[in-house]
Amino acid sequence: MLLDGKAVAASIRSEIADATSEFIATRGVTPKLAAVLVGENPASQVYVRNKQRACDAAGIGSDLHRLTADCGESELLRLVTTLNHDPSVHGILVQLPLPDSIQSQRILQAIDPNKDVDAFHPENVGRLVQGKPRFVPCTPQGIQQLLIRQKIETSGRRVVVIGRSDIVGKPIACMLGNRGVGGDATVTLCHSRTINLNAIARQAEILIVAIGRPQFVGADMVKPGAVVIDVGIHRTDEGLVGDVDFDAVAPLASAITPVPGGVGPLTVAMLLQNTLRAAQLANSE
Repeated sequence: MLLDGKAVAASIRSEIADATSEFIATRGVTPKLAAVLVGENPASQVYVRNKQRACDAAGIGSDLHRLTADCGESELLRLVTTLNHDPSVHGILVQLPLPDSIQSQRILQAIDPNKDVDAFHPENVGRLVQGKPRFVPCTPQGIQQLLIRQKIETSGRRVVVIGRSDIVGKPIACMLGNRGVGGDATVTLCHSRTINLNAIARQAEILIVAIGRPQFVGADMVKPGAVVIDVGIHRTDEGLVGDVDFDAVAPLASAITPVPGGVGPLTVAMLLQNTLRAAQLANSE
């Protein structure tokens, strides 16, 4: 079975548009996302443009703040502080990667946790680990929603996550191990230094790959009948590919995400969800 993330994302975005319309009608407030783009990274420009279009389609306001690549860290921090104190802004997104001259962690930690719609702030990470999230990181949330909406059971299942990034690997491992719907799994988190990685991967009933290496996972790493979620996306001479060798793995898997059209569209949908939630929390009295 092909796990069509694009179709699931479209359904979620429709739900968000309806909820946003109702929120605006009852509260008289339009949720707004402020995106910050530093430099001229082509991929980042595309990502930000797609996020703005998605906001527009859902009835969510969006502002784009551009800074040059040679802007100082202090200038970026001043902008983040301004956005923190702007009551019309409910969500703040600083597009990564940032120039090498800027400490990303310092910037991300400066964002108001109540406006941290990427869920990278230590306070939001801590709440996620406790199972009491304010916001859930967008890509992991998209993966979990895909599993839930495609009726793929996680409770009691053996999940292997390949990749330990703060953005995907660590949070999705935590989320699937937490109690509740889309959780209660037995999770193994693997990485580049894992011994016998192939053997461990083959134990997975659900295999999530976010290691950032083109076509890293082949048929020898997949248990027949496993569900395979490919988070990676890479531009090659042959076109876009993921972290999984799709042609080799798809015949083995009971379900698999394509690249593109798998996890990517869900990430954007979850950003909209977090922005709406931020507005709801800011106007909850």
